[in-house]
Amino acid sequence: MKKISTILFLALIVVFSCSKPPVEKPENLIEEDRMINILVDVHMAEAAFNSRRHRDTLVQRSSSTDFYYSILQEHEVQDSVFERSLVFYASQPRQFEKMYRKVMNQLTEIEQEYSGRKTDMEELEIQRRGQ
Repeated sequence: MKKISTILFLALIVVFSCSKPPVEKPENLIEEDRMINILVDVHMAEAAFNSRRHRDTLVQRSSSTDFYYSILQEHEVQDSVFERSLVFYASQPRQFEKMYRKVMNQLTEIEQEYSGRKTDMEELEIQRRGQ
C-alpha cells in the first residue's frame, strides 16, 4: 500500500507542476468504472490488513503488498497498467475527484450493509411511506 501512496504523491506532483505537459493517456488505460472497482477493493484490503495485522497470524506473515497484488490479480490487471492508469487519472483532478466520490459512495454502502444500517434505513423509509 506504500507503493500506492507513493504513486498518488507522485501523481499530485505531476498535477500541480505548471511547467510540465499533462500526462498522456496510457495505451492500456483501465476504464473508469473498472478502476473505481479496483480502488474500492484496494481500500477494503488496506482496511482489512490494518485492522487484522496485529491479531491474525496469517496477516502478520503477509505484507500490504501481498494484498495489493492479490487485488490486481483478481481484476486481471498488471501492476504497471494500474500504476500508469492511476497516474493518468490523478493528473485530471476534476475527473479523479468524481471517481473518488464514487469510490467513497461504494465504500459507504458496503459499510452500511455490513453494519446493518442500510437495512434499518430501508425499513424506516418503508414505514414512512406506509404512514
